[in-house]
Amino acid sequence: MLNKEQFADNHFIRTIIEEDLKNGKHTAIQTRFPPEPNGYLHIGHAKSICLNFGLAYVYDGACNLRFDDTNPEKENQEYVDSIKEDVQWLGFQWAGEPRYASDYFDQLFEFAVGLIKDGKAYVDDLSADEMREYRGTLTQAGKESPYRNRSVEENLDLFMRMKNGEFLDGSKTLRLKIDMASGNVNMRDPVIYRIRRAHHHKTGDKWCIYPMYDYTHCISDAIENITHSLCTLEFEAHRPLYDWVLENIPTPSKPHQYEFSRLELLYSITSKRKLNQLVSEKYVNGWDDPRMPTISGMRRRGYTPEGLRLFAKRVGISKSENVVDISVLEGAIREELEDSAPRMMAVLNPLKVTLTNFETGKTLSRRHAYHPNHEEMGDRELTINPTIYIERDDFSEHPPKGWQRLTLGGEVRLRYSYIIKCDEVIKDENGQIIELKCSIDHDTLGKKPEGRKVKGVIHWLSTEHAVPATVRLYDRLFTTERPDAMRGENGEYLPFTDFINPNSVAEITAWVEPVANTLNKESHWQFERLGYFVTDRYDHQSDKPVFNKTVGLKDTWQK
Repeated sequence: MLNKEQFADNHFIRTIIEEDLKNGKHTAIQTRFPPEPNGYLHIGHAKSICLNFGLAYVYDGACNLRFDDTNPEKENQEYVDSIKEDVQWLGFQWAGEPRYASDYFDQLFEFAVGLIKDGKAYVDDLSADEMREYRGTLTQAGKESPYRNRSVEENLDLFMRMKNGEFLDGSKTLRLKIDMASGNVNMRDPVIYRIRRAHHHKTGDKWCIYPMYDYTHCISDAIENITHSLCTLEFEAHRPLYDWVLENIPTPSKPHQYEFSRLELLYSITSKRKLNQLVSEKYVNGWDDPRMPTISGMRRRGYTPEGLRLFAKRVGISKSENVVDISVLEGAIREELEDSAPRMMAVLNPLKVTLTNFETGKTLSRRHAYHPNHEEMGDRELTINPTIYIERDDFSEHPPKGWQRLTLGGEVRLRYSYIIKCDEVIKDENGQIIELKCSIDHDTLGKKPEGRKVKGVIHWLSTEHAVPATVRLYDRLFTTERPDAMRGENGEYLPFTDFINPNSVAEITAWVEPVANTLNKESHWQFERLGYFVTDRYDHQSDKPVFNKTVGLKDTWQK
């Protein structure tokens, strides 16, 4: 459930909104979230979703979901469906029906005709390479196209013929007539239409010309009466063009664009093109691979909507650089799951322990709650038997200094049960430890031992009551903070795929409590002493449980 406190952080956009409401510039807030359906949404989009939908929620306004579908060659319905699912999973609902830039193609075309009639747009025959040459540089003004001064009549005729499919793809464009000497290269007669014969997921083959983003976006905002158009800082230099278009066409409103810094998450990438490369070249198992920073990948890994909203609040909104270590994200998820996830015991790397003095009727089992702070989650009996499993890492023949777990001749408490002492180590012919012989101190169930201190506590499972489960252990996908910014000896950028962590996933068979055979998909649990895990949203079955590791109990990443 949402509450306004989740979005109560103060930032400059909230200050602007409150001033606009106070002085009557706006009586209600209307925002929009405008993704391009050319890939799955990632953690940067999650921040933007929380901002746009969160502001609308806080100020009792509305937020539209609008698909920027002006690039049909890279867009498809799968991406549309995944985006809608991600937004709703994060806890938000858009106003009315989803909107599409393609809903406005007819209006965009008519506005373009109006700009031609006003002498503010012209059809250009320059190729893409020639256009780049004419455009100039950051320090050198551009040159006017030799086709810039065509008559209104000729431009109208050519534009209609472009629409009717008379010209080859890429042979002509429609450009705004602004200023080729502008210090802002975005204002140097930008292209607003190009010829592209591509099947569109919504309009089919109706159009063979498609509008450009900078032209489409501002008009879509105006048609939808958006009050605050929020985007990341790389679009700041595009704002003069945003304003120019709206000033030169008869739109029903004149929205304002505000920019904030984009999220850069260390040990990750947030380029859709590079994420697509990971998928298409099979470095990962799809867009929803739990190692991916996509919302669907994070969901499958066990991240929660509440945890992601907490993360978005913590990273904040500003114009300053927003570089965040992935440990901040993991910390927010961990904090949310600490309170919400019930506990069970699981042994990932089992070592058999025989309790040599186990006595039926004397050696007792105990009940314990699934969560120490939530009685409503219930409890269960933790049955102890003559043989149990412990974690292999919890025993050492040659323990380091400060060791508080089990060793030969040493004692340790079984969580929620007795203190045991290791009396004998059994090895196979190769010298590998295959079993421990331990004795129970029957006077230590629920109380401290007399005359000595035993600090260590380890988890365990009865061999008779443990059930097998597939457990997928996930780690960070990359071994370096900025995998797409690494340079070689000659200063050249190295392929980001060179820095994929070869140990980012492992699949094992583990032993877990019997409750695992009763769970639904996407059930979040803490494996005591090990971390947080979730039943896989696709592969888990009640009789064949599959868990994905979400995050450890603490940040153990070695930098």
